[in-house]
Amino acid sequence: MSVNSGTIDRPLRVAIVGSGPSGFYAAGALQQADLNVQIDMLDRLPAPFGLVRYGVAPDHDNIKVITRLFEKIAQKENFSFLGNVYVGKDISVEELKEFYDAIIFACGAETDRKLDIPGIDLEGSHTATEFVGWYNGHPDYVDREFDLSQEVVVIIGQGNVAIDVARILCKTVDELNKTDISQHALDILAESKIKEVHMVGRRGPVQSAFTFAEIEEIQDLKNCTPVFDKKYLDINEASRIELNNPNDHMYIRKWKVFENFAQTKDIKKRKLILDFYLSPVEIKGQGRAEKVIFEENELVGKPKAQKATGTGRFIEIDCGLFFRSVGYQGRPLGWVPFDEQKGIFPNKDGRILDGDHEVPGMYAVGWIGQGPVGVIGTNKSPAQKTVANLLADIPRLTPCRNSNPQAIYDFLKQKGVAVITFDDWKKIDAAEIARGQEAGKPREKFIRVEDMMNVVGKKTLMSTDEKRR
Repeated sequence: MSVNSGTIDRPLRVAIVGSGPSGFYAAGALQQADLNVQIDMLDRLPAPFGLVRYGVAPDHDNIKVITRLFEKIAQKENFSFLGNVYVGKDISVEELKEFYDAIIFACGAETDRKLDIPGIDLEGSHTATEFVGWYNGHPDYVDREFDLSQEVVVIIGQGNVAIDVARILCKTVDELNKTDISQHALDILAESKIKEVHMVGRRGPVQSAFTFAEIEEIQDLKNCTPVFDKKYLDINEASRIELNNPNDHMYIRKWKVFENFAQTKDIKKRKLILDFYLSPVEIKGQGRAEKVIFEENELVGKPKAQKATGTGRFIEIDCGLFFRSVGYQGRPLGWVPFDEQKGIFPNKDGRILDGDHEVPGMYAVGWIGQGPVGVIGTNKSPAQKTVANLLADIPRLTPCRNSNPQAIYDFLKQKGVAVITFDDWKKIDAAEIARGQEAGKPREKFIRVEDMMNVVGKKTLMSTDEKRR
């Protein structure tokens, strides 16, 4: 039996699990389709926008304007937001299928990849995700503790997240106190004793993954000097070919920034040191991180396919705080097929696969489908392609058993789940903005689920951490 949907009498019912950029891009694409569709977006937190709210650095407010587009999508009649609904805990995927003809998973890459070296679990060793969530007020991470009385920090990784962590650690309070950084984090950062931050990559400067815009703004930090050893300007022939790629001028623009760094002589209170050709092999310390042992690397291979190969030579960098930012991966969700190695829901053009077979009516977009690649805007085109495939599949979708739009709310109410609607969120949003205005900031986020729920007079039966357990 197929879904006779998209008609006046029977809308196509689609659930989107996750309210980050890829979820909203998928919702927008569904709204542009020439058919009657009802979209319900579910998120385990009361606040929408996912990575934009909890991943984008507080000093990058210009990136967050994308939420204006998402709000327009959310305010259309065929869209509903169901916040504070934890799929996999409050409602299973199998139960969700009772109410929807198709499910789009947009739940992102919520956890860091493991860096499997001795000492990784010592005190003072953290994931970048923890730190980013902490300073951005994510309820999962607000109770994490970071010892900023240490003078030297090592960050493994040279992507945009790694450089965000480095920049926040190197900025002064005056540079941060007019952003939407969470106050509990700002208070700790104000007492920071950090003098040096090493951002370490296993390959060379040409292969560094951060964007030109990210590295360029480092030179504008008020009280931090970027340090780039001139020896790193001597690169191999394969890297030289990559650098002079005529189809991508980003490489040469970044290189000019490195050249400027190499000539910097004005040493300020803090230093951000860019280290290359190093792979961590062990963290050492008596009870806590005290130093990192690195193997020196050399690059081997053709342009755009060079790999870091160990030389058998080792160096040490003393540190009291260690962050890893070596990639992210999704979490398994119920019986949804999951690729443990890639950390994604396996799929072909968005259609979720169980082995070689498509799982009818189930789709993946964003990082849970593609892996953690690109920036926010790069999720748009793949989401649109996935939605196009979903629409093409309508004739062979199995209709949900209960197409009454109220049914999902009744089900969750019986479970004791207090659903946060988009109207509820707007009240929370207004309260955060008002709190921020009092402090001269764009907003002051509520950092606990209970506090957000209290704004709209609703209660949650258990915390997010309790649900996860």
